[in-house]
Amino acid sequence: MLEKYFSAPKTLARLRSGPSGPYIDGFAEALERDSYSPLTAVRYLRAAAHLGRFLERRSGSFAAVSSSALDAFYRHLSRCHCPPLNSGRDNYHTRFGAKRFHSYLVRTGICQPYRSSDADRSEPELIVSFRDWFRQHRGVAEPTLRQYARGAAALTDALGADSRRWKAVQVREFMLDRSRHCGAETTQRLITSLRAFLRYLRFRGLCSADLDQAVPAFAHGRLARLPRCLSAEEVERLIAVCKGSTPRRLRDRAIILMLVWLGLRAGDVSQLRLSDIDWQCGTLRVVGKGRHEVRLPLPQDAGEAVLRYLECRLPVPSSDRVFVRHLAPFKPLLSGDGVSNVVKRACDAPGSKRRRKVLTSSAIPRPQKCCGTEFPSTRSDWFCVIVVST
Repeated sequence: MLEKYFSAPKTLARLRSGPSGPYIDGFAEALERDSYSPLTAVRYLRAAAHLGRFLERRSGSFAAVSSSALDAFYRHLSRCHCPPLNSGRDNYHTRFGAKRFHSYLVRTGICQPYRSSDADRSEPELIVSFRDWFRQHRGVAEPTLRQYARGAAALTDALGADSRRWKAVQVREFMLDRSRHCGAETTQRLITSLRAFLRYLRFRGLCSADLDQAVPAFAHGRLARLPRCLSAEEVERLIAVCKGSTPRRLRDRAIILMLVWLGLRAGDVSQLRLSDIDWQCGTLRVVGKGRHEVRLPLPQDAGEAVLRYLECRLPVPSSDRVFVRHLAPFKPLLSGDGVSNVVKRACDAPGSKRRRKVLTSSAIPRPQKCCGTEFPSTRSDWFCVIVVST
């Protein structure tokens, strides 16, 4: 498989003779399967060989690769004096190539997956049950669960594992102490997490009644003024920036049109599946917060943009998500951050002439005829919205 990327016999022999040699052809095949460009594949294969030579000098093996070993390799790159044919002298791509090679070895069973020190610490049983209960009964997404669990774990570490002995004054002092070292948004998220955790404990009878009332409120003027929004002309320029026939341009145009016409959240767009679109009726099923489901009309131009994108999009057999990455490895957009980055790039394009603001909505709205009207948001990270009826 290496012959696809290298032709010199000496180079092929060198790559196959090192510690990475037994796995290098399989890694090259995996890179081709994931649709990496030839230039990127060559860089990553050189990085795999470089990592093998580094482990050989340290008398290590791939089976014992850990986070500390990879960190040591990354530090080695800044002072690397390896032959250029082995290292490539490209620290940026070498880091990513070594990480991708390690992931390949983990998938094939050569290496054991390593965990960071935070992940090695097992969560208390109370926190685990709190996660499971909220996931099952409230339909809370995983990022929200992680946020709630961090706040719950911090409170448990500070006050002790026996929640029945917690006092209101202790909870209040803990919250006030943490607020002195946090910003306004972080403090507000912590308040929400602690109240949710204490209400769960009250539900199970593991703390005194109304202990959640001991968590003080925090006024930070988030909605002191209405959010800024884009005008109709600015939205038209933003859509025009995404004109083109490449898969990336078609994807970005479809995403922006769905945000503009339907007022969806970035997370709603990233979670959209092929089965959610009813082409026969021209509707779109959206599952929002708390598993709230609603069916919205799919505008003609947005539907056509999605169809054009799907015609040229590379297939992702393991997922039915509509929108995927445009760079290898091709996989679905797993969170709203990918959708937000799409709009940020469009806002930064020369033709847009607009500040970086993401077109997302705080809720799934009914179509309204309000070009340029400012909509207040209920999210802590509000963005601008323009919703226009058809």
